[in-house]
Amino acid sequence: MAFSEDTLTRLKADAAEITARYPRARSALLPLLYLVQAEEGYVSDEGMAFCAEVLGITQTEVRGVATFYTMYKHEPAAEYQVGVCTNTTCAIMGGDQIYAELAEHIGGEKAHGDGHGAASHGDIHSPDGKVAVERLECNAACDYAPVVMVNWEFFDNQTPQSAKKLVDDLRAGEEVKPTRGPNRLCTWKQANRILAGFGDGHATEGPSAGPASLVGLELAKERGWKAPEPND
Repeated sequence: MAFSEDTLTRLKADAAEITARYPRARSALLPLLYLVQAEEGYVSDEGMAFCAEVLGITQTEVRGVATFYTMYKHEPAAEYQVGVCTNTTCAIMGGDQIYAELAEHIGGEKAHGDGHGAASHGDIHSPDGKVAVERLECNAACDYAPVVMVNWEFFDNQTPQSAKKLVDDLRAGEEVKPTRGPNRLCTWKQANRILAGFGDGHATEGPSAGPASLVGLELAKERGWKAPEPND
């Protein structure tokens, strides 16, 4: 469905602010895609056409980028996108089992634990549309494996049981707080607006690193270890 005039006016104002940050307008494509995703919950054909018009490039160029990156959705996303890391460390620690049990728990297609079933491709949506479960590649949090992310916020050291409770709480409208980062959880659309460059003032809340990440630093301080001096 085409954007309304009011929506277009608002999007164009935001897009002008985004493109002004870059020496070349087309460099703003990624945040612009987040902007239209924040509006609709996914990147529609109309959203890609809007980006192309703003940047003066072809819709084919926009589509090539939008379909390359997995963080852009091409069908309506859920209010809470629950991403289960199934890359090496998380998979070894139980990520595949978490994904399989979550996919079945929310009423979607039964997923195979080895990740090769039909349910391992694409998002699995709950019937109420509140939650979708998807596989994610490494999120650079291997010291907290297995990791689940909700709208890109971390939920560390998960088990099938804790992940299912997390999903149940999200669907029930209960307050859910990430393990690290802000003390609040954004909706999918709100998170995408932040990724477009419009902060919500909560970026500095909560710890960004936890004990497992800081072990090496603490040992270095305790034992007086220092990095070698660079050669002249």
